[in-house]
Amino acid sequence: MNFEGLLLGLATFLTIGVFHPIVIKAEYYFGVKCWWCFLLAGILGTIGSLFIKNTYISVILGIFSFSSFWGIKELFEQRERVRKGWFPKNPNRKN
Repeated sequence: MNFEGLLLGLATFLTIGVFHPIVIKAEYYFGVKCWWCFLLAGILGTIGSLFIKNTYISVILGIFSFSSFWGIKELFEQRERVRKGWFPKNPNRKN
């Protein structure tokens, strides 16, 4: 039996699942000004994916890096969801 595809699918599922609350919390505490952290994480993950010889770790880093890039888009969309009242706004954060 070949479990590699299932394991990479699980890694993808878990990575996306972890990024969802990270984006929500990042927007709540920092707003969209922390987008560059996602960009930096994505760039570092891409570089790591290119230079690591282990295929599975390289693929997981690629999944992580593109989830980070997607997180930038979601961060700005989360701002709109907060503006619409779908998520709570942080009353202590200054805009």
